[in-house]
Amino acid sequence: MVKVILIGHSYDYEVKELLKLFYDAEDIAIFHSEDTFDITAEKDCIVSKIMVQGDLLTAHTMININNHITSFEKAISLEKRDDMKKIAKQLIKVSVFQLLQKEKKKNLPWGFLTGIRPTKIVHEFMEKGMKDQEIIDKLMKDYFIVKEKALLLLEVAKIEHAYIYPINENKISVYVSIPFCPTRCIYCSFPSNPLEQFSKYVDDYVEALCQEIKGTAEILNKKGKEVETIYIGGGTPTTLSIKQFSKLFDEIAASFNLSSLKEFTVEAGRPDTIDKEKLLFFKKSGVTRISINPQTMNDCTLKEIGRSHSVKETIEAYRLAQEVGFYHINMDMIIGLPGENLQMIQNTLEEITKLSPSNLTVHTLAIKNASKLKEQQYHQEQKNPEIIEMLEMTERYARQMGLRPYYMYRQKHMVGNLENIGYGKAGFECIYNIQIMEEKQTIIAMGAGAVSKIVFPKENRLERVPNIKNLEQYIERVEEMVQRKKKQLI
Repeated sequence: MVKVILIGHSYDYEVKELLKLFYDAEDIAIFHSEDTFDITAEKDCIVSKIMVQGDLLTAHTMININNHITSFEKAISLEKRDDMKKIAKQLIKVSVFQLLQKEKKKNLPWGFLTGIRPTKIVHEFMEKGMKDQEIIDKLMKDYFIVKEKALLLLEVAKIEHAYIYPINENKISVYVSIPFCPTRCIYCSFPSNPLEQFSKYVDDYVEALCQEIKGTAEILNKKGKEVETIYIGGGTPTTLSIKQFSKLFDEIAASFNLSSLKEFTVEAGRPDTIDKEKLLFFKKSGVTRISINPQTMNDCTLKEIGRSHSVKETIEAYRLAQEVGFYHINMDMIIGLPGENLQMIQNTLEEITKLSPSNLTVHTLAIKNASKLKEQQYHQEQKNPEIIEMLEMTERYARQMGLRPYYMYRQKHMVGNLENIGYGKAGFECIYNIQIMEEKQTIIAMGAGAVSKIVFPKENRLERVPNIKNLEQYIERVEEMVQRKKKQLI
């Protein structure tokens, strides 16, 4: 247990998020004090103090770890009073991080960055006209990011920039949630309902979804919005039949202005839900991009994580998609899965290399609260010290396949405090993935558990509009989902 005393400020959230890089969340206890605190009385203790005198802001931090006391103090002149909170938070993070990293000797390549979208920082620097080396130096100096990660951020941001800017407020993206799966994987935290148990709801769900699409599109059409990308995700969307897909696609085509559509993705994630007839239907319906997601190319792991297909079926499904005429294919893989070692990751990458997809998305396992892994109290870092080597290996293989990093994000509870990263062949970047990450374009999301993100660029504001997760409730209250969006759009 580490005792944390905050004096002169109440940045509990920021301090705790930073401390979670070094401690388990349940071992952090935060208290407030208006006075001095005797740090020598505690074995493991951190004192963070902020003082403001005139235009001078001073951060003073002391750490006692196993009765070894270290301290840090820095003062900064405040040019604008509005900057005080931002500067104070930055100073606190710098001081606490420096002292703890010195004491704990923990390898943290992302420094004290805990946010989901670190590329946003680089985009801000680029918009200010900063040069490449200036950006790299600032990331390393101010955020303690290692050079390799700083270079990665800059490379990703440069590729994204061409898709994001200039911002066009009339363009939107559409996300459609199909929350059904053949089985539920042990790492999954998405709204997903096993088909065996919930198949009786599928037709009613598609009907309700079409109702939400129609009602939402009416609002968007009145505002002159054009759809740039469509992304049908899940769950596993390909659990739907062709008849159900036909109804859904017809409603999308009839409801939205698709004259500017650049990309139409369907996640065909599970190979056991794909056949030639369905793939031909997608091709005929204008789908331009699909995902066939192995997660691993090791049969023993597939069984362990709850997937009901084999590696052979994954390869067969991929070849079938190529035969039908799909060349923009993404494949997902996860590093850090239970029982997997470096050799098993290499096997997965060797098999994916033989297929040579246009996109490879590498996920670092995140232990989410809603997953079975969390219920099993699975602690991957203790079981897999090779996680950083695994991630480095995926980058080497991706670049050998002619893929370059084009979007990335990070998650809480992520193994090794690392990242998820999407690689793509030049010209085959997924526009939707970039837009959802960088939050410069409105994403209208429909279906159970879907979350719309409505962007107001002139105000530098984003409003989240969530849909109900529960399947039955969504079907019964679908009109309410339309009205929720209408409140923000009108």
